[in-house]
Amino acid sequence: MKLVIRRYRPSDKDPVCTLFSVGIREHIRPCFRNAMTSPLYLAITLALCVAGLLLGSVLGAVVLPAAWVGLVYYCCHELFDSYVREKLQTDMQDIPGIYMSRPDNCFWVAEAEVDGRNQILGTVALMAKQSGKERHGELFRMIISSSCRRMGLGLRMAQTVVDICKERGFSKVVLETSSTQTAAVSLYEKLGFSHVVSHNDTYASGWVVTLARVSILVMEKRL
Repeated sequence: MKLVIRRYRPSDKDPVCTLFSVGIREHIRPCFRNAMTSPLYLAITLALCVAGLLLGSVLGAVVLPAAWVGLVYYCCHELFDSYVREKLQTDMQDIPGIYMSRPDNCFWVAEAEVDGRNQILGTVALMAKQSGKERHGELFRMIISSSCRRMGLGLRMAQTVVDICKERGFSKVVLETSSTQTAAVSLYEKLGFSHVVSHNDTYASGWVVTLARVSILVMEKRL
């Protein structure tokens, strides 16, 4: 498969938005699995089952833990789904205006011919930021299609951003990812990024983030 990394074109909008939506929502199940397999949530599930039995109801022993599991899944789903909804209405709605209207910003796609037609299999974006006298780049919208993961495409896309930031004399590259995206974190660490801080500021309600047991990791690479 011959992959070409090129600048975004307006005709790419629909496949890029579809790839973004699918790619972000893929994290719902791993997030749910990570939450439910934690010792605390296993204990809560068991305790609710026992509580139902102590109340003398076999149905309660099923319904109570099922309601708890359903609530946790809702939180994991809402966390990522709300992010997709927000971004499809904001920056992903106007990629040229948001990511390509200034010389130091850019949005790239990875394209390859699959079954006789060109398909977009990856995206990544760069935005220049100013903090006092320091200029740095921020990596956004890193999405790789599930059909070509573990083939080095993610490394190539992220490296494209790093190389451009070096060329433009930026002091560092920063990015945000979620704690459940372990493969992405490992990839960034291979490129020399390190975790600097965590936060829980997302588009979902605070209680949703808490029950989903997710934190947002801020990572950076000094140049």
